Amino acid sequence: MVELKDGAIKNVGPSNKTAEAKLFDVETAVAREFGDKRVKLVFEDDDGNEVQVALFPEDVRSITRDVERLEDDSPVFE
Repeated sequence: MVELKDGAIKNVGPSNKTAEAKLFDVETAVAREFGDKRVKLVFEDDDGNEVQVALFPEDVRSITRDVERLEDDSPVFE
């Protein structure tokens, strides 16, 4: 359980929590450097909801290869 107080999230109880975030209808998506070793991907919808993900370069390369395969094989890119 977490507690929301004055816009801050406070842990309540044990620290063995998990979370899931989903953002659909993304209006903007950008990639930029994050520190010395990671890439930050930022996705935002038209309501101002935002998801940020920091990945190491090898993970970004893996995702890039996945997208390239989809471009070749999937009707999504037609």
